[in-house]
Amino acid sequence: MRPLPCVPGVAAAAALLLLLLPRARADEHEHTYQDKEEVVLWMNTVGPYHNRQETYKYFSLPFCVGSKKSISHYHETLGEALQGVELEFSGLDIKFKDDVMPATYCEIDLDKEKRDAFVYAIKNHYWYQMYIDDLPIWGIVGEADENGEDYYLWTYKKLEIGFNGNRIVDVNLTSEGKVKLVPNTKIQMSYSVKWKKSDVKFEDRFDKYLDPSFFQHRIHWFSIFNSFMMVIFLVGLVSMILMRTLRKDYARYSKEEEMDDMDRDLGDEYGWKQVHGDVFRPSSHPLIFSSLIGSGCQIFAVSLIVIIVAMIEDLYTERGSMLSTAIFVYAATSPVNGYFGGSLYARQGGRRWIKQMFIGAFLIPAMVCGTAFFINFIAIYYHASRAIPFGTMVAVCCICFFVILPLNLVGTILGRNLSGQPNFPCRVNAVPRPIPEKKWFMEPAVIVCLGGILPFGSIFIEMYFIFTSFWAYKIYYVYGFMMLVLVILCIVTVCVTIVCTYFLLNAEDYRWQWTSFLSAASTAIYVYMYSFYYYFFKTKMYGLFQTSFYFGYMAVFSTALGIMCGS
Repeated sequence: MRPLPCVPGVAAAAALLLLLLPRARADEHEHTYQDKEEVVLWMNTVGPYHNRQETYKYFSLPFCVGSKKSISHYHETLGEALQGVELEFSGLDIKFKDDVMPATYCEIDLDKEKRDAFVYAIKNHYWYQMYIDDLPIWGIVGEADENGEDYYLWTYKKLEIGFNGNRIVDVNLTSEGKVKLVPNTKIQMSYSVKWKKSDVKFEDRFDKYLDPSFFQHRIHWFSIFNSFMMVIFLVGLVSMILMRTLRKDYARYSKEEEMDDMDRDLGDEYGWKQVHGDVFRPSSHPLIFSSLIGSGCQIFAVSLIVIIVAMIEDLYTERGSMLSTAIFVYAATSPVNGYFGGSLYARQGGRRWIKQMFIGAFLIPAMVCGTAFFINFIAIYYHASRAIPFGTMVAVCCICFFVILPLNLVGTILGRNLSGQPNFPCRVNAVPRPIPEKKWFMEPAVIVCLGGILPFGSIFIEMYFIFTSFWAYKIYYVYGFMMLVLVILCIVTVCVTIVCTYFLLNAEDYRWQWTSFLSAASTAIYVYMYSFYYYFFKTKMYGLFQTSFYFGYMAVFSTALGIMCGS
């Protein structure tokens, strides 16, 4: 049997997508050990405590390395590379179930330059992160005395490792050995390892890092209940108003149908029926409009799938797995973007469908990559670990061109052929109807500004928990809450935009498409305004790098949320 020929584009796409998934690894990544087998202590990053994203390589500070040079392999996933994970071998000799008595592993020859580096780190409350068997460990670099004149370095790492059978289930670090920083002296760095049997199950070993008292606080439950009650009230209100109002409108219009032409001409005609010949007129800038709708549908699909996966799998237990999953799902759901964007553009009579497909495919990636590359220049200037390597940039670009674009093309072709024909219930007039003057609160700009208040009100408490987990030191794990909030947000957005569109059409303004989109998308403005409040009143961030990182990615998050709500 002759083997099938390999298509280069498909092969490249498959290879790139495999990069996104955490690979099966030997030793620590199987999480099983034999007695006396090597256990690796990885040094990750060091940085100011108040700036979580401003991190540097651990050995950018003049720490010394242990004597052990040989090391097993380490493979980095795309998610880890994008998040600035910088694992370097500590050089410490640790073996499974083999206690190590206090021992010196290296010596720092402290000259003035090295002392100044440590003093700067201590002044800025630098902390470092390490990993043993994927379990994170945190420690503080040093501390100053009460007067802020003398500075001390913690030189002794006391490790206590809990094991259950042949698996590591718990790691604790105690920093001891406070030594004053004096120029032109030698500082000995030491460590010890104590192994102890633990009853913690391997599946539950990350529970100690979670914070149920924070995420399952009664305020969190109350906010969900409050949003849920608002949904019930809003749905009831919208249903009642529209049913009663539309019944009156139908009664008035049916009465007008019974009049003769003379009476109808003399009658006082007003309301949404007057724009029936213009309401299905294509929106202004249909190419951009269709691309935004397609991108919003894809963002919603990605959010839904990633939340479901996070509810089933504990993604927080693997470094970079959440980001890797999001990128993989985004690439895989590209046909959704093409289908909805392409079909809408075809129904609006658009002819430049290839240009629409390119804009739809690259709208979100260009926004995210543009922000990331801008922040990357600042990270390179700071020599931060968040600087994205060139190879990773190339990999991301290849995913866009060889995975997202072809799948978007498939979706666009399907959308144009399956639902690209206009099926409007009434004919569009050849000449647009003049739009009458209306009261100021019926203007599209006012409707757009007011439309985002209720959707934001339904999610802003959840925003606090999400922001805290990302910008502070909490692991977000209550994805059931997030799913409920997503459902509530969708229902509130639908109700608000129905009312906004009704008001606009009743004022005989048929330009409803952009108003409907933007009245929901204005939620993003309120979220971004809330991010300013969070930055100044809930955090202690400082510095150009952390500030640009915060506001840059908050702008991306808010924009993506706005596009999703608008769609």
